[in-house]
Amino acid sequence: MKTKDSLNPEQIARVAKALGHPTRIAILQFLLRQPSCFFGDIHEVLPIAKATVSQHLKELKEAGLIQGEIKAPKVKYCIHRQHWEEARRLFAAFFAEEPAGSVAGKGCCE
Repeated sequence: MKTKDSLNPEQIARVAKALGHPTRIAILQFLLRQPSCFFGDIHEVLPIAKATVSQHLKELKEAGLIQGEIKAPKVKYCIHRQHWEEARRLFAAFFAEEPAGSVAGKGCCE
């Protein structure tokens, strides 16, 4: 994840896609509450198949929101703090933009 002064649509879309599934949100919420955990810990709290958990973890890793470290024979996961902060800044800047011609409380068609 690169940090730039201007908003990067590709970065926003990549993170938004990763956040676009309730299971991935649940995984992130779980990981945010502890410094790190193993795959089995995540699977225990989510009522879904191991393969499904694995696929969601892969999506979150590809978006840069989490990182995994092999601690044979297990994999340990945690929030990728630097990328998490970059994503927070990116979305804060995106949602801070005021729509053109907007008036508080009114839409464009009013």
